[in-house]
Amino acid sequence: MIFARKLKRKFSIASSPLAVRRQLAWYWRIPLVLLLMIGGLGLAWWTYDAGMRFAGFERGATSDELRELRDKVSVMERENVSMRSQVAQNERRMQIEQATQADLARSVKVLEDENAHLKEDIAFFRKLMSADKNDGGLSVYRLKVENNVLPGEYRYQLLLLQGGQREREFQGKVQLLVNLQLDGKKMFLTLPSANGKDAQTYNLNFKFYQRLEGTFQIMPRAQIKNIQVRVFENGSQQPKLMQTVNIS
Repeated sequence: MIFARKLKRKFSIASSPLAVRRQLAWYWRIPLVLLLMIGGLGLAWWTYDAGMRFAGFERGATSDELRELRDKVSVMERENVSMRSQVAQNERRMQIEQATQADLARSVKVLEDENAHLKEDIAFFRKLMSADKNDGGLSVYRLKVENNVLPGEYRYQLLLLQGGQREREFQGKVQLLVNLQLDGKKMFLTLPSANGKDAQTYNLNFKFYQRLEGTFQIMPRAQIKNIQVRVFENGSQQPKLMQTVNIS
């Protein structure tokens, strides 16, 4: 009974009215979707642009600022290149000036040394020319000892002078007795050495004066106190001249 009543109510005239809806054709839907998409994109772009302006980043002003910054960077790069070139030129000038100053300093040193030698030579020749003719003795005019390049190596320069009439040349040899001190102990070095290999460099044969130069080696820690110059004439065992020159 209940089921029959439900069927009757459903298919009877008293049932609910049927609703009829009109559907939009598909070819109208596509333009509508496109319009909605374009509108959404425009709204998003407007929102983005408005947000940028609100934050202080206006697109036109930002482009101008970027252009100005690029121009400034270009100008600074050109100035940088110019300044580097000027610095390089100044460095080259300084190097040239330093080299010139070093050359001048060396030239001045050479001239000073030559001047000192000339003064010594002038003083020597004055003494030689003004020597007492009645004085026929030998004398040590100058003895100079300097450190050489190697440790413990020394170079000496000896100048012997003969005064008086100088009727004949003096022939003989010179002997150097070097007084050393090492760790508080006294030591002696005789030149020429005992083996006699360098004996010829100490031979003498002069009428007015004679220069002798040479080198000798001692212990690097040893100190030279004085040097005694002994001059022997050929055929004599006794020195004709003994003169001590203090070094330190």
